[in-house]
Amino acid sequence: MRSLIVTADDFGAAVAVNEAVEQAHSKGILTAASLMVSGEAVEDAVVRAQRLPRLGVGLHLVLVDGRPVLPPDKVPDLVDEEGRFRANMALAGMRFFLSPCIRRQLAAEIEAQFDAFEETGLELDHVNAHKHFHLHPTIAGLIVEIGRHYRLRGARAPVEPKTVLRAIEPVRSSLADRVAEPWAARARDRLRRAGLTVPDQVFGLAWSGAMTAQRLRAIIANLPEGLSEIYLHPATDDRFSGHAEGYLYRAELAALMDAGVIAEVAAGSIRLGHFADFMGEWEVA
Repeated sequence: MRSLIVTADDFGAAVAVNEAVEQAHSKGILTAASLMVSGEAVEDAVVRAQRLPRLGVGLHLVLVDGRPVLPPDKVPDLVDEEGRFRANMALAGMRFFLSPCIRRQLAAEIEAQFDAFEETGLELDHVNAHKHFHLHPTIAGLIVEIGRHYRLRGARAPVEPKTVLRAIEPVRSSLADRVAEPWAARARDRLRRAGLTVPDQVFGLAWSGAMTAQRLRAIIANLPEGLSEIYLHPATDDRFSGHAEGYLYRAELAALMDAGVIAEVAAGSIRLGHFADFMGEWEVA
């Protein structure tokens, strides 16, 4: 059986993102969205989610490239002089390992983001982290520990099978990819042992910000057995405040609503849903 979760990241980052999530869910194949609880348009996102009962909304933890939920003076070792999370993920990750004080601040911020999500009144479908920072073992462990108090049920571990991508077009593995791959596999095993629903494979890393309709159709046509997740970054504007340079936001929105993509899902008898729909169906052997 082939089952598929289709997720939009950065829900709440901007109204343009929120508009795209609503359109892609109502008129396309989008089944889930990951909410930035400190995003500039989080209130707008929550209102839209409340009128989309079949949309699985999860927490998109932000621990880099953003601002904390807690006041900066409560997490001074996590932020720079402007009160933003430190940009150097490698250095931040090393400090998480080495400093109990910084780990306490990290735990407090993660819990604050779970709290902020709970305050929305939305049902928590899943968790992941901006720039996949949850591959860091300290962050992954805190997600498991803290998440159980918030009825966390699903999580993403970005294990992307390059064989599928290379059947579509040439894809090179960078050094960063080769370093991240074993961490992603270990995170998937760890999260599953904690009882969470974690897809077998995830697509969206190699073509992040460039998931065109052609690529999306091809991935769905070559979708492996088991539970897969495809994540995208749709928006109705390519240059909203906070956009990533070079991302094809509108093209990704169009892909999610493309008639050929919708037809490919139907032709493949692929079961669409969000994380909670597949809870307990894929367990660690």
